Amino acid sequence: MLVERARSEGLQLTGQGGLLQQLTKRVLECALEGEITDHLGYERHDAVGRGSSNSRNGSRAKTVLTDVGPVDVKVPRDTAGSFEPQIVKKRRRRLTGNGEMVLSLSAKGLTHGEISAHLAEVYGAEVSEQTVSTITGQVMEGMAEWQNRPLDRVYPVLFVDAVNVRIRDGKVANRPIYVVMAVTVDGTRDILGIWAGDGGEGAEYWLHVFTELKNRGLDDVLMLVCDGLKGLPEAVETVWPRTIVQTCVVHLLRNSFRHAARQDWDKVAGALKPVSTAPGEDAATERFLEFRESWGRKYPAIVKLWSDAWAEFVPFLAFDVEIRKVISSTNAIESVNARIRGSVRARGHFPNEAAALKCIYMALMSLDPTGKGRKRWTMRWKAPLNAFQIAFEGRLTPSNN
Repeated sequence: MLVERARSEGLQLTGQGGLLQQLTKRVLECALEGEITDHLGYERHDAVGRGSSNSRNGSRAKTVLTDVGPVDVKVPRDTAGSFEPQIVKKRRRRLTGNGEMVLSLSAKGLTHGEISAHLAEVYGAEVSEQTVSTITGQVMEGMAEWQNRPLDRVYPVLFVDAVNVRIRDGKVANRPIYVVMAVTVDGTRDILGIWAGDGGEGAEYWLHVFTELKNRGLDDVLMLVCDGLKGLPEAVETVWPRTIVQTCVVHLLRNSFRHAARQDWDKVAGALKPVSTAPGEDAATERFLEFRESWGRKYPAIVKLWSDAWAEFVPFLAFDVEIRKVISSTNAIESVNARIRGSVRARGHFPNEAAALKCIYMALMSLDPTGKGRKRWTMRWKAPLNAFQIAFEGRLTPSNN
């Protein structure tokens, strides 16, 4: 809602009433609600609290000074008067930063015990593991809103990629978490959502994901870049019939080397380069036949890999160099996945799917805090977006955003 207000009313980012100030207010009040829930031992409106010796008793207004300016927050109270908030302590007007640090450290993959120990050792702040758990648990409400927020009507490109995480479901096993990232008509990156899979996803699974995106307002996608996900092209055909599905050429090349001896990598790469850089599909077919003639007997698996992916490999050959740079690879999403992997590796494994999704969501929310990456990204996309505008005339216009 804050972003929509910023767009429609020209809401400023910083200063009095700015976007960051309002966002800080929501985060603080969400964390305070988590603290009083931890103190009372039951959620708001929970039947467990009826007839208990202590309960919620409204809230009081308080202004706290933060890095983004003064923020007015509602501090919850209890009937017994025993609630002592740690995020916004009584009689203190300057934010100590414990709540912010809890969320920041959790986004970096630290466990609740590690966060509690870190705050106690470095800052002398007594924040229990249960309080840390409750504070981060409140993030799930924001995640649900984020995962269901309205989307733009059209995006030039969607990137779909997976990050494997270890989840203990009876036994610890790798599970994919799929990230769908879009590039807007303004040239900015937008993570549309995250979905957990079991590794055996097919057309039905992807139909569910894409239908969910369409129901959130996404009517058209010019091109979708992925890495050979089974059943995905069929699902795209059903939801967005005009969308071009493009396999990640860089990943296709990397996967080729898995079937080749190390001493042949340079030769195989040299033989495949004319295929991936061919001026058109006919030329690419000729170069691939030459590759098959030279290497097919020694590495038939590479030939099969390319043959199976051919229908999703050739679409980008019909476009100019600016679009080719963009859609030949999922590198656009790799920097996002690198941040996610850092948080995931720090945790080792997760007790359940919800914990893994929460960790990844918090990692995504902590991306590019200064906005410098966003600015560089926007400038880098100007030329490709102009090329998309020409190649897909009538489908991509500024008014679509």
